[in-house]
Amino acid sequence: MLQSSTLRPGLLVSLKSSITGNVSYIRRDLEHAKGKRGEEKDKWETERTISDPVEHEAAVKCRTNARSVITKVCSHSAFGLLCPEDNAAELEEAVAEANKIVAAFNAEAKLSRVSVYVLTGRIAPDDVEAVKAINSEVRELLEDMATGLKNLDVKKVREAASKAKSIGSMLTPDAEVRIKMAIEVARESAKKIVKAGEQASMEIDNRAIRKITEQRVAFLDLDDAKEIAKPKEAARAVDLTPVQESKPKAKAKARAIEM
Repeated sequence: MLQSSTLRPGLLVSLKSSITGNVSYIRRDLEHAKGKRGEEKDKWETERTISDPVEHEAAVKCRTNARSVITKVCSHSAFGLLCPEDNAAELEEAVAEANKIVAAFNAEAKLSRVSVYVLTGRIAPDDVEAVKAINSEVRELLEDMATGLKNLDVKKVREAASKAKSIGSMLTPDAEVRIKMAIEVARESAKKIVKAGEQASMEIDNRAIRKITEQRVAFLDLDDAKEIAKPKEAARAVDLTPVQESKPKAKAKARAIEM
């Protein structure tokens, strides 16, 4: 069971596109050899022929445009495209628009055919594995931002921030605010690194890293939180002899904390 849900209800979107026709391939095997240790090596060459280059270029553009219409209403994650449930109607319209783009091209093309397919699966906010997966990715992105600032790697910071911003729409309002705060801090610090240079940026980095790390706590699973909270070594008791003991000490009652 998770400490709290950071995930909005939504859809996992599987998008597949292809271009068939107009292009042919011929493979020629050049060499097959066995090495002294038993390994095998093969060499070959592939010849590609495009019958109508202009139409093929148009097909590639068509597929790109159709995919873009769909992906722009989704969040990008390591697990695929995600779409908040609130945007389901917008996604449906995007799929319809993508189909129109493809249909218009296919109606005119003579040799090529473009296809776009979309499958969706529902993601529930109480889906333990889904929440763990999203939390894991967000933690990694926040860690990448912090590491990038520590190493003065502006490119890494900006890439992680962009990915985090994309996935932010799939988070609950509180979690989304936290990740936005981390993104703003990371991007502002990255700008200062570029402007000021390495010598003047170290203090800025340390401040930003602390703020980003603070937001990371919201995306810890319960097991991770317990592991972090677990002390490495138990403290030793120290005996102190009281100067005067007027009343017997009451036994402390431990209060159970339910997680």
